[in-house]
Amino acid sequence: MKLVRYGAPGREKPGIIGEDGKIRDLSRIVKDIDGEMFASGGLAKIKKANLKRMKPVPGKPRLGPCVGKVGNFIAIGLNYSDHAAEAGMPIPKEPIIFNKAPTSICGPNDDTMIPKDSLKLDWEVEIGIVIGKRARYLTKENTKAAIAGYFVSNDVSERNFQIERSGGQWNKGKSCETFGPIGPWLVTKDEIKDPQNLDMWLDVNGEKRQRGNTKTMIFSCEHIVWYCSQFFVMNPGDIIITGTPPGVGLGMKPTPQFLKAGDVVTLGIDKLGEQRQKVVPFK
Repeated sequence: MKLVRYGAPGREKPGIIGEDGKIRDLSRIVKDIDGEMFASGGLAKIKKANLKRMKPVPGKPRLGPCVGKVGNFIAIGLNYSDHAAEAGMPIPKEPIIFNKAPTSICGPNDDTMIPKDSLKLDWEVEIGIVIGKRARYLTKENTKAAIAGYFVSNDVSERNFQIERSGGQWNKGKSCETFGPIGPWLVTKDEIKDPQNLDMWLDVNGEKRQRGNTKTMIFSCEHIVWYCSQFFVMNPGDIIITGTPPGVGLGMKPTPQFLKAGDVVTLGIDKLGEQRQKVVPFK
């Protein structure tokens, strides 16, 4: 299933993408695509729904974040071997975990707003994971059962905040408003046979920037979920983004390149859909 949230910011409705590519409204079946829905068996209710009896939603409504009311927005750094090489850093022995503020979350095609005092605005296409069940000290055998599905994310980053002004941590370079576009869809795990073999790409103004595949991830999606559960509890509706392949602006040679107002970033992952963001000044 491809689940969506559509409508104006803060007033999104739950929906599902039909075989014709159009949205069907799920409001009569579930209140939202969020942790409460996962915890209460909402996925099973949606699977039983007769989509053929549902009329397509008219027009082309805005797509909101594919998961609502996210409690914990977890991120993994330096998780692609070729990206670590690009950054000139050693391959991590264990996953590098940091957080993005849930207030950074926005729709997949919403504008990216340049934060105040920004100097080095960058991009990172990543595959995201949605937690479907409470995850606490998972075993390797039951980790997959805790995953609800996957999505596309752009881990928008301000490198000056992240590195030069880090204070020893990355959060403030990762958590600004609009730095967490997620979607267009939440694709349930039954549709993704192998999350470790998905092509991914990102362009800026139509020019090639990132090309990669999840097979070069150092730590797999399942390993990341298992690993995180050994240190903290994850609840239904929490999300994890899992690192990026090479081609970020910071790593460009001979001179790093960063985003400016008016730039358009497009990105996507095989089977998970595409995003488009226009970079705009702070407002």
